[in-house]
Amino acid sequence: MSEKWLDWAKRMQAIAQSGLTFSKDVFDQERYQELSELSVEILHEYTDVNTDKITELFTNETGYPTPKVDVRAAIFKNDQLLLVKEKSDDAWALPGGFCEIGSSASENVKKEVKEESGLMVEPSRLLAVLDKNKHDHPPDPYHFYKMFIYCDIVGGDTQAGIETKNVQFFSEDNLPSLSLKRNTESQVKMMFDFVKNPTKPTLFD
Repeated sequence: MSEKWLDWAKRMQAIAQSGLTFSKDVFDQERYQELSELSVEILHEYTDVNTDKITELFTNETGYPTPKVDVRAAIFKNDQLLLVKEKSDDAWALPGGFCEIGSSASENVKKEVKEESGLMVEPSRLLAVLDKNKHDHPPDPYHFYKMFIYCDIVGGDTQAGIETKNVQFFSEDNLPSLSLKRNTESQVKMMFDFVKNPTKPTLFD
């Protein structure tokens, strides 16, 4: 779960971004800009990241603030689940990543799976849409919705990609060290539960 100071900073930045987008009054614009700068100061105070980097990553968006979207693929073979080993933290995750503008959720998940695992898949069912803030992920400056999508293998061969170093299928009772930034143990086990219970309805927070 996220820390309170991080929740406050994210909410302050969202209000500031919305105000800077829609306010026409120059004095209100100055106040919203100050609010944005205060959110950066909060993050700097509680982390070891310098303010320039925080400003670049945290306050560079414009327009009405909405959550970002992350897609994750649930791919099974012989009752085992496909995971990829991330180069960034040397831990395992369901293949996936951020959704790109201009592509649908299914198009994004197919692209991510091919790039990270070498497999070609066809998405067939939305299993869950979860709010990252409501699960045991490490704190994150952004607000994400995570979409878990069941996919069938239609081609390709397993091979690591630019951001991954290994690809492997795992049984539920033999899971490796997971990349908690990307998926938690309860979320991965949830994928197995959907296979055991094919009529289980889509879950959402």
